[in-house]
Amino acid sequence: MAINKQEHAQWSSSFGFVLAAVGSAVGLGNIWKFPYMVGESGGSAFVIAYLFCIALVGFPILVAEWLVGRRGQKNPINTFADVAASEGKSRSWGIVGATGILGGFLILSFYSVIGGWALNYITKVASGSFAGQDSDSVAATFDAMLASAGTLTVWHTVFMALTALIVGIGVTKGIEGTAKILMPLLGLILFIMVGYNVINGGFGEAVAYLFTPDLSKLTADVMLAALGHAFFTLSIGMGIMVAYGSYLGREVNLLKTARTVVILDTVIALAAGLAIFPIIFSHGLDPASGPGLIFVSLPIAFGSMGAGTILGTLFFLLITFAAITSSVSLLEPTVEFLEERTSMNRMMATVVASTVIWLLGVAALLSFNLWSEFTIMGNGIFDALDKLTSKFLLPLTGLAGIIFVGWKMDQRTIQQELGLSNGMWQLWQIVAKFVAPIAVIVVFITTLMG
Repeated sequence: MAINKQEHAQWSSSFGFVLAAVGSAVGLGNIWKFPYMVGESGGSAFVIAYLFCIALVGFPILVAEWLVGRRGQKNPINTFADVAASEGKSRSWGIVGATGILGGFLILSFYSVIGGWALNYITKVASGSFAGQDSDSVAATFDAMLASAGTLTVWHTVFMALTALIVGIGVTKGIEGTAKILMPLLGLILFIMVGYNVINGGFGEAVAYLFTPDLSKLTADVMLAALGHAFFTLSIGMGIMVAYGSYLGREVNLLKTARTVVILDTVIALAAGLAIFPIIFSHGLDPASGPGLIFVSLPIAFGSMGAGTILGTLFFLLITFAAITSSVSLLEPTVEFLEERTSMNRMMATVVASTVIWLLGVAALLSFNLWSEFTIMGNGIFDALDKLTSKFLLPLTGLAGIIFVGWKMDQRTIQQELGLSNGMWQLWQIVAKFVAPIAVIVVFITTLMG
């Protein structure tokens, strides 16, 4: 039984909402995953495919989730159920909101572990631990961290506590207020790092690597990788944008705001490439070194640079800021649900949700050491959580959301709400009804077969 204890929160301004939405989108996916995927998937070929996919898939699904959230003005489960009922459809559409909340809940459990790695590396780089170390020594440092259950638990706990504190404070003072501080700082650190690279070499090679078209490397695998990343980088399919949309007022133009968020998210991802690849190239490192690009390859470079301690510390602060702005958004849908559907106030809902997520995160980090022999269908707990969410929950939730908006809701009211002329409305219909759903289905099936 729903318990409505208070008026639903609202963002204090469109600007604050944009920063919070960008903060959710700009996370480890942009600063950690995007660069190494570029390195593994053909450089500029991946960038071209990514830009194409984010426009045709990410953008419409983002708008759809905000639209549903603003219509419902409640947690994702009630929002989908209530909007469906108002359209004369079954309230069982609330399942879409439930899978979104579950996806974000599970993702945060292992996302917080990686956020803890970044926090740990701030202290390591700042103390000069990597100065003069070779690749074997840096790799050994990373492996030693993973092997220590105590170290991982401490940093996972600190990161989760920071996340809970921000969410517990509230939507405007906590999430929005943090975004207004951290997002400009994130942009400043990126600007400093890119500026350093312009002066100190490797920048031209990085620009060519990222932006010189090389269609010979544009394979089906690269397209699928780009489509999957474009889908996940905007925090869609996790209940986040539905929850964020529920705090939106009617005065906000969804299309213009989504365009701003997509552009800023993409610019930051590309800037991260310009912050990382010049350092990689100027030190003769491999851009295709995969997930270890950030935690193994870059510390080697920082350890051999004159200003490496300062630049490295700034970089891992950047990683941490990006991780926190995303982690608060991952926690928010669960907290919103508990706050609305139980007698808990916001702080208590945050403590309960965070504690359960923290415990699941401890289980995930133990898969690197004490529980390394325990597997679920051949995967450790950490990898199992990653695959469950990325291969199943997120694509299916995003697919269901865009189908609901494109096929189940009254299209005339959507056209009015989006303020589209007839020509643009026809384009929206093609993308929302066919292009985006088909693309997600293709990625989903191909990933399962891979």
